[in-house]
Amino acid sequence: MRFNVICKSFRNAALAVSKVVSSKNTLNILENFLIEVKGQQLYITGSDSDCTLSSHVDLTECDGEVSFCVSARRLVDLLKVLPDQGITFEVNPDTFEMQIQSPDGLYHLNAIPGDNFPSFEVDQADAENAATFSLSARSIAEGCHATVFAVGNDDYRPMMKGVYFDVKPDQIVYVATDTHKLVRFIDSREQPGVQISCIVPEKPSTIMSQIFDGCDDMVKFTINSKSAEVENGSYKFRFSFVQGRFPDYNRVIPQQSPYSLEADSDAFLAAMRRVSIISDNTSGLVKFKVSPENVMVKIEDNGIGAAGREQFPCSYNGPEMIIGFNGAFVIDFLQHITSPQMRVDLSDASRAGVFRPTVDEEGTNLVMLLMPMNVDKF
Repeated sequence: MRFNVICKSFRNAALAVSKVVSSKNTLNILENFLIEVKGQQLYITGSDSDCTLSSHVDLTECDGEVSFCVSARRLVDLLKVLPDQGITFEVNPDTFEMQIQSPDGLYHLNAIPGDNFPSFEVDQADAENAATFSLSARSIAEGCHATVFAVGNDDYRPMMKGVYFDVKPDQIVYVATDTHKLVRFIDSREQPGVQISCIVPEKPSTIMSQIFDGCDDMVKFTINSKSAEVENGSYKFRFSFVQGRFPDYNRVIPQQSPYSLEADSDAFLAAMRRVSIISDNTSGLVKFKVSPENVMVKIEDNGIGAAGREQFPCSYNGPEMIIGFNGAFVIDFLQHITSPQMRVDLSDASRAGVFRPTVDEEGTNLVMLLMPMNVDKF
């Protein structure tokens, strides 16, 4: 059986699908892609049993149908180095020997029958009780990107090991927390028309932030009590949820703070990156002395006798305050603020600081909360 496909198209699909393939699988078969040729299209599927992602590409030539599994790592590595031209596959349907021919080369790989690849179908009862709604790919990519870095990794708090999708009729709220930090991104540009919630694990959240980045189409969600299927014109993605009750995030975020600091986002981020180079301090503590006209940032590592400080201008409406934060977390926050100016709302040195852009993109609201660290002196 023979078919021809443009290498670039196949490579892009394979790279996307390879994101779900794990190097540590309980089933060896899941180290492979499932390739299915039907009509004039090639379907490529990868899975780690919890997540299953499929994509498809058009064929330029095909003389039949076939289903086989092939090593995901070897196929991706080969496609990365082949020229962006048509490549021809020949698969023996009896022995599943596979030959890949490019304009200048010929390669042989062993495949196995596609029937060996497991099927991860939704339980019929769950399918009948599923809820369906649509979101823009842009919202999913932005919401997951804005929050997934704050996901927890504590096995004793499994409900925090994912991004909380709080879907409401007139908006969607994306939330992640690890108890030290919390990020909430509200997108009121969306009108899902339903009320439902779920906790999407870190891996599928990260994958969705990548595969839907730059897409302008709508994505259909089908959600049941245990899993979701997400589908647009390019991808079909199925994943299981984190089970548990997500914390009441709105109770944690201060509604008002007496003081606020405003500064240039790039200047703040640059200062944090420079002082963080100085120290290998495992605590991550960075000290901040906030005054009406500037912020002094200081880091010390007494173990290696290193220290550094920077200052940058700001506008601050409160009394001088000395407060400590984890520097890596602050850098994470600042990297997700895209507006030229940012704001930190403060109460005192023992209460959380609330980081946010001074101006949100229309229809969105980003809030990032960070618990302080103890500071004896500056």
